[in-house]
Amino acid sequence: MRAPALIATADEAIAAIPSGSTIAVSGFVGSGHPEMLTLALERRFLQTGTPTDLTLYYCAGQGDRAERGLNHLAHRGLLKRIIGGHWNLAPKLGALALANEVEAYNLPQGVLSVLTREIAAKRPGLFTQVGLNTFIDPVNGGGMMNARTTEPLVERIELDGQIWLRYKSMPIHVALIRATYADARGNLSMDREGIISEVLPMAQAAKNHGGIVIAQVESIVDQIPDPKSVRIPGILVDYIVPSGGLHHDQTFSEVFNQDFVVTSDGSFTLPPMKECERKRIGTRALREVRRGDIVNLGIGLPEAVAMVAAETGRLSEFTLTVESGPTGGVPASGLSFGCSHFPEAIIDQPSQFDFYDGGGLDIGVLGAVEIDAEGSVNVTSFAGRFAGVGGFANIAQCARRLVFCCTFKAKENAKFVNHIQHVCFHGPSALARGQQVLYVTERAVFELTPQGLRLIEIASGLNLQTDVLDQMQFKPVLAETISIIT
Repeated sequence: MRAPALIATADEAIAAIPSGSTIAVSGFVGSGHPEMLTLALERRFLQTGTPTDLTLYYCAGQGDRAERGLNHLAHRGLLKRIIGGHWNLAPKLGALALANEVEAYNLPQGVLSVLTREIAAKRPGLFTQVGLNTFIDPVNGGGMMNARTTEPLVERIELDGQIWLRYKSMPIHVALIRATYADARGNLSMDREGIISEVLPMAQAAKNHGGIVIAQVESIVDQIPDPKSVRIPGILVDYIVPSGGLHHDQTFSEVFNQDFVVTSDGSFTLPPMKECERKRIGTRALREVRRGDIVNLGIGLPEAVAMVAAETGRLSEFTLTVESGPTGGVPASGLSFGCSHFPEAIIDQPSQFDFYDGGGLDIGVLGAVEIDAEGSVNVTSFAGRFAGVGGFANIAQCARRLVFCCTFKAKENAKFVNHIQHVCFHGPSALARGQQVLYVTERAVFELTPQGLRLIEIASGLNLQTDVLDQMQFKPVLAETISIIT
């Protein structure tokens, strides 16, 4: 008979992590992160100087832009290497990378999520075209973030006459995951969690590589009566750390929101937005969403699309999804992004990206930091920070139609520039794929054409030359008839 998982304190469980190991941490932005465990790992390192030289593997950047989440692990000596999808909410990790104090990789969130399954099965890696012709492509740097980072984790290969990227597998030795309940045999359910994340393949990967799985749970119950609600079988779990609710808020902005774990009849409402640039951009972008569409809205400004849709009675016409797994309902914002209010279903993140990567999205509405004349977009680097590409790379490359939303300028800095810092979306490749791409701002709307960006609409009352063209570093193609944004 197998030994049951040990019930332990966070400090006792974390003490089992060996130096030099690769640790995978579950969660998404402010949701589903095992805060008690990463806090204990930081505490142990500061008190004992161990473990050292860890490789940190995560898919979505869990943090609060300050202290919580993966920020706990940002210590020289504790980490040797970081492989992550999004960095903006863990600025302390980003500071280590920018200071060249750790090896650092930025790879697509969807790739890292699905790759956990390949690692669990000991397959040689993930083969995909996501990332081709971007800064993640090995011909453009391979997602390496600094001079200290030299080992290629991505390679170009040819299969059946096409160019593909192979993202290499690597062993995972420790999985730090989070669930709601554990039973006496270590089975885990996620009844009160707003997302499922990639907890199962992370646990399978650690177990299959002779490692350990440490699970933070809210509480322990005698038995989980419905075996279908068990997300991680007890055979995969080595340590159970009951939190009693401490450091176990549903997200980094809410202790618990029932709306994230129940569905509704669709009769709920959202508060109306005040008139502002954000609302004008959201209103124009919403015009591109068609009845029956399956939609992904990026974090930040694209969230305005849902609010305008609710205000105008259009929410029921299409289905909103989030890359973390919720389908239906309305995506939450801020540090609860990743959850959805009243979702119809919540699946695991790797499965959601399987759907996205295969072309399941009719339209993606995404943000943009910089845009160049050929329609390529940067979302990764800005204002001296490295935000990371996150799920943007998968969504932008695989959705049938795209709308990029941004303000026309960032303070006094141009957003339409001659050279973008990182190519996260490659305009010419999108044209070759047959994607329809629009760029919506409060001043003007552009479309992607073989000749580059074409200006097709302008806001009422603006002067085309002084208010738009003079504020761009390149001159776009002008449509024969330029309409007024409505």
